[in-house]
Amino acid sequence: MTAVPSVSNSITVRLEVPARGNAVSQITTSVESSGGTVTGLDVTSSGLEALRIDVTIAAASVAHAEEIVEKLRTIEGISIGKVSDRTFLMHLGGKIEMSSKLPIRNRDDLSMIYTPGVARVCMAIAENPDDARRLTIKRNSVAVVTDGSAVLGLGNIGPKAALPVMEGKAALFKRFAGIDAWPICLDTQDTDEIVAIVKAIAPGFAGINLEDISAPRCFEIEARLREALDIPVFHDDQHGTAIVVLAALMNALQVVGKHIGDVRVVMSGAGAAGTAILKLLMAAGVQHATVADVKGVVHLGRDDLNESLRWIAENTNRSNRTGSLKEAVRGADVFIGVSAPNVLDGEDIAAMAEDAIVFALANPDPEVDPAVARQTAAVVATGRSDFPNQINNVLVFPGVFRGLLDAQSRTVNTEMMLAASRALAATVGAEERNANYIIPSVFHADVAKTVAAAVREAAVAAGTAQAPTTSPGDTGSFPVIGG
Repeated sequence: MTAVPSVSNSITVRLEVPARGNAVSQITTSVESSGGTVTGLDVTSSGLEALRIDVTIAAASVAHAEEIVEKLRTIEGISIGKVSDRTFLMHLGGKIEMSSKLPIRNRDDLSMIYTPGVARVCMAIAENPDDARRLTIKRNSVAVVTDGSAVLGLGNIGPKAALPVMEGKAALFKRFAGIDAWPICLDTQDTDEIVAIVKAIAPGFAGINLEDISAPRCFEIEARLREALDIPVFHDDQHGTAIVVLAALMNALQVVGKHIGDVRVVMSGAGAAGTAILKLLMAAGVQHATVADVKGVVHLGRDDLNESLRWIAENTNRSNRTGSLKEAVRGADVFIGVSAPNVLDGEDIAAMAEDAIVFALANPDPEVDPAVARQTAAVVATGRSDFPNQINNVLVFPGVFRGLLDAQSRTVNTEMMLAASRALAATVGAEERNANYIIPSVFHADVAKTVAAAVREAAVAAGTAQAPTTSPGDTGSFPVIGG
């Protein structure tokens, strides 16, 4: 698949050019002939003899951006100054900050916000620990916890290198759900230590979002924390992905007129995301599923099955298929990939059933070229933003946690995740649903609140919700003058 210019690889080049002549047209011609795209051109200063121009350029990669700059250097009369990588500029100094909700203007403010007044609030919480939700940030706080062992598609890059992703996650929590999230990057990949650390910091949070922790450790870490804590623990790489995939599949099946219990689903990828997707699809009614990993179809005759793969073998592949992914996908109604790039080609997609659905979610390079898949498949989705139907976790994790926090839920379960999928799918109305629109934009105004409402209702129905929170202005049972 040929890489295309993207804002994620955009640069701004500062140039000094002659005030007369055709230098500006030479610049744009040079960029476009190099395969780049000029997305902005701003004159920042002007004199009688020269102009200073900032040219913003979208490139396909870092190497491509460097090639474009080198070609610009060959234009006669042009001087190149600073070259800025716009993505790195956005990360300078970090992307989030802590700010006070209250002004500290004088001694009275200080005495109430901090000592000595704060001691009274501390004692109120000591007497009734549940009051921490009313009187502290706990009521609206989520810890985004990682060990840096499975970051994006980058692999095991460690906690420091994982921090930009966790900051971004925290920013998205705030932007889409008003949740205060805190990046917690742990310098250990020992399962026992991670569980102990998260248990120790849990009193300050109303939910735990596990992120970018490699399989199979992520399964045990999540299970042990859910058992130990009275707040929801949600591994977004597993369950966020699963919720969006199910929502997209619900709408895709509506487009092609097939029923979830009838279709044959083939999946590529048996790691954290793949296993979670499979379990949620089965909970939603999928009856005929086959999973393949790097060694081919998962079946009971394989001698390399760990605990997770054995569960898959025991609960899928009723026909006991063997062989490769390419063989398994023939005649399938649905393909879902969360694995590696270019494991299928156009002939494989053409060999699927009529009105096939293809979700090729490996990012940035999918399991099959989406443009090729679209030639024969009825519906195609990817994890990329430059194709229709982007499967993106940001569609669900803010709303899921907003609902959990509003319900003061002690956990998160399958029924809540199914409710989130149904709510997300419902944001695409029947009058707008089509092959190129089975899932809403991440900026759709109703997504987070719709998902939150569904999760909150499911938590109440499941009996995992605690007493409703009071609004920030309520005094509740706290002392007031004359009370």
